[in-house]
Amino acid sequence: MSTEIEVSFVMPCLNEAETLEACIEAAKRCISENMLSAEIVIADNGSVDGSQAIAERCGARVVSVATRGYGAALSGGFAAARGRYLVMGDADQSYDFGEAMPMIEKLRAGADLVMGSRFRGHIEKGAMPWSHRWIGNPVLSFVGRMFFQSRVSDFHCGLRAFTRETFTSLHIRTTGMEFATELIVKATAAGMRIEEVPITLHPDGRSRPPHLRTWHDGWRHLRFMLILSPRFVLFIPGLVMMAVGGSLVIRLSLGPLDVGFATLDVHSMQLASVFVLIGYQAVTTAIAARIYAVAEEIGPPAPLMQRAFAYFTLERGLLAGFALALIGLAAVGSAAIDWARGGFGPLVPSVTMRPVVFGTTLIALGTQTLLMSILYSMLGIRRMR
Repeated sequence: MSTEIEVSFVMPCLNEAETLEACIEAAKRCISENMLSAEIVIADNGSVDGSQAIAERCGARVVSVATRGYGAALSGGFAAARGRYLVMGDADQSYDFGEAMPMIEKLRAGADLVMGSRFRGHIEKGAMPWSHRWIGNPVLSFVGRMFFQSRVSDFHCGLRAFTRETFTSLHIRTTGMEFATELIVKATAAGMRIEEVPITLHPDGRSRPPHLRTWHDGWRHLRFMLILSPRFVLFIPGLVMMAVGGSLVIRLSLGPLDVGFATLDVHSMQLASVFVLIGYQAVTTAIAARIYAVAEEIGPPAPLMQRAFAYFTLERGLLAGFALALIGLAAVGSAAIDWARGGFGPLVPSVTMRPVVFGTTLIALGTQTLLMSILYSMLGIRRMR
């Protein structure tokens, strides 16, 4: 790896013949005006409009990346880059690469990742659709800050810079638009020094529509963040549902409960049982999502969960599941015995159904524990990549 090149400007490219030359010239001006030892790398993702020839004519180095996707193109470009610092930016003239110099100075001062912020800078008229400016980007950035305790104001800004060591250590796995989120989430979780620089977003210079698809890619970003941090969407709501439903099931198994002018009885107990089962499903799904994210290295580490799994092994999970199911079977069995002793006559809901509801709830929880223990064990298997 060459130590003579300080900065590598990396631009992902897919049919950007209209704007690529202007972007390369902007990067070259930044290099010249600041006397940088730098290179320009075009990570071509399969262009068929002659973008490669334009890049070479302008003095950039072209790297072909076969795997399609925004993240794949950038990762391929970074792997081929030779600079100590990596600057990424789109090749559509929406960013001025001259604004990368303050980012480079912050990297020189010790920052690990420097984000451009369009919201703390300036967004020119026509540069961003209103739905992106006032709904999409602010909402997704807010969710990212809340879920991952990050202070980044603009999660999806395409102009950013970081050290080679930062990129290498984060092990970025996603190949699509999720790349932008994964980079911030992992850097935040690793305790890296993240700083921001206000920048200006310009209208892109292309005559064709952008590659970005508003609702599709927005949902992909949101879905990705939910998978990486299911605690707020699944785990905590699931625990609340289990606590409320479980308390009612236990209390109503002893008899009716008067609440104001209403009386909760066996039918309310059945509804509470449904709350318990749905809540448990949400909790176990959240744990499965975190195991998957950690195993695939697409999310922040989960040290607490990893310590917990040192105790909650597959075998212990199976034993716990069997125990819950057996207790439930015993409760249902006792109700069946009482029914048989009564000559299999009409059921008395207020008497017979209480142990049945209580028992079937435990049977369902035990079965779910058995199945999820097997799934957790499969997700956690270490394998060669």
